[in-house]
Amino acid sequence: MGDLPGLATPFDIERADVLSGVPHGFFGSGGGAHQFGYGGPGEAEDTRKLRASAARAILPGAPLAAPYQVHSPEVVTVGKLWPDAADGRPVADGVVTDRTDIALGIVTADCCPILLADPVAGVVGAAHAGWRGALGNHRGNVIDNTVAAMEALGARRANIAAALGPTIAQASYEVDSAFRAHFSSDDAEHFASAPARDGLERWHFDLPGFVIARLRRAGLEKISDIRRDTLREPARYYSYRLASLNGEANYGRHISVIAVP
Repeated sequence: MGDLPGLATPFDIERADVLSGVPHGFFGSGGGAHQFGYGGPGEAEDTRKLRASAARAILPGAPLAAPYQVHSPEVVTVGKLWPDAADGRPVADGVVTDRTDIALGIVTADCCPILLADPVAGVVGAAHAGWRGALGNHRGNVIDNTVAAMEALGARRANIAAALGPTIAQASYEVDSAFRAHFSSDDAEHFASAPARDGLERWHFDLPGFVIARLRRAGLEKISDIRRDTLREPARYYSYRLASLNGEANYGRHISVIAVP
């Protein structure tokens, strides 16, 4: 748990051992008190203030650098900081930096948040890895591109540690044949048979497992997963899929934040 003066509900922050010594945290909803996404419920100014408080909880005095996420493979290297506002932020799903005075952030609600650090080089990254971003397209995928952007700042793959935050688990992620068709036969291990519905085949997709496989393929060895299922823990995390199943018009987002140690 973490708190800041003036914050009505203490932050619910979980950390990963693999990033020990690196300022970071995966923020929960605080029982629904904290909503960190501009696209979620609430006023934009309230969201901005909460996001700023989350950044300061990880690195005192640091502003937040978080992109406008679109499920892409694009990554931004943060040199000059941009205002954290609903509009006008760089469009990307990964951010990296070697600056010691800012905190990187990404928001999720079922997709996989990845926080990465090479503490030797003083380089950190954050990536929003939904299935589209992790799978990628002709411009690569968000995982490979984030690691490459960290390397461009002096990081070494052998030194990069990566932690997966709260993500929808395989047992909660039912998909159909149209979804599976996006993947190759090499990815079959990430699909488990699910009961048929309406006479059609269904599977359970292992998004965290797929992300870990991508990280390993990128040459990373220091990887951990906090193993929190966003759909099964509604008191702590937001879930796009659960909101959809419940017919809710909107849904909240949590945030994951990291800074250079």
